[in-house]
Amino acid sequence: MIEEFVKASLAEDVGRGDLYALVEPAVAASAKIIAKSNGVVAGQKYIDVLARLEGLKVSWLKYDGETFLQGDVIATIEASSHTLLRCERTILDMLLHASSIATLTRQYVDLIEQYNVKLLDTRKTRPMLRIFEKYATRMGGAVNHRMGLDDSLMIKDTHLKTIENLALYIEKARKVIPFTAKIEVEAETLFIAQEAMRAKCDIVMCDNMTPSQVEEVVAFRNTNFPHILLEASGNISLDTIVSYAKTGVDAISSGSMIHQANWIDLSMKID
Repeated sequence: MIEEFVKASLAEDVGRGDLYALVEPAVAASAKIIAKSNGVVAGQKYIDVLARLEGLKVSWLKYDGETFLQGDVIATIEASSHTLLRCERTILDMLLHASSIATLTRQYVDLIEQYNVKLLDTRKTRPMLRIFEKYATRMGGAVNHRMGLDDSLMIKDTHLKTIENLALYIEKARKVIPFTAKIEVEAETLFIAQEAMRAKCDIVMCDNMTPSQVEEVVAFRNTNFPHILLEASGNISLDTIVSYAKTGVDAISSGSMIHQANWIDLSMKID
């Protein structure tokens, strides 16, 4: 799947061919990828596949998940001039996209590290880029939530509108979903959270609750259903995540580490 993605990305940029290569014969060339801002590396796994397909020799000085500072050389590349320049934009775009997400994700992770709570990503990804973008959050230190609807049964507020008896629904679900699949219920109030726990779900998502409301859910869980996991979600930002981490939930999910990531600054310089 990574190879298909890499091939499609390169083909999108090259089109019918690189016009530069029509003018002069290829010569041996080398280049450096240089950081022009601070960040976290992500994209190495994909660029290594591109290097294998196109005959590039890439030497990494910073690896996936490692931090870098402005001025650091992240990698050096050797290839023919035609190959190097044909692949330049694709290399940088993959590295920039993934590293920007990883960089923002690391900021979230660093803020909540002391509270023993996991940071989860969401399914709010760009179409056809889910695997790539969730890989980037993982390089930043997050834990992947569902890749798709088939990973677990999440009963959201929209689902609850169609369910008359939640306990009976979950009882039926246990008989048809995979044995290893968990059942998570989205709750916007303490009452719904309590109902979900009594219905024997595995996880309750405290959605769009205030930290004080989440604390009430945590207190009820700790007293009555200590085996059930709690997740906080909804408008979680760098400004608010610590207040949610302090509530005692097991995990916090946020789509903003993907859709709010601003591109960092990297460049490729020919030697």
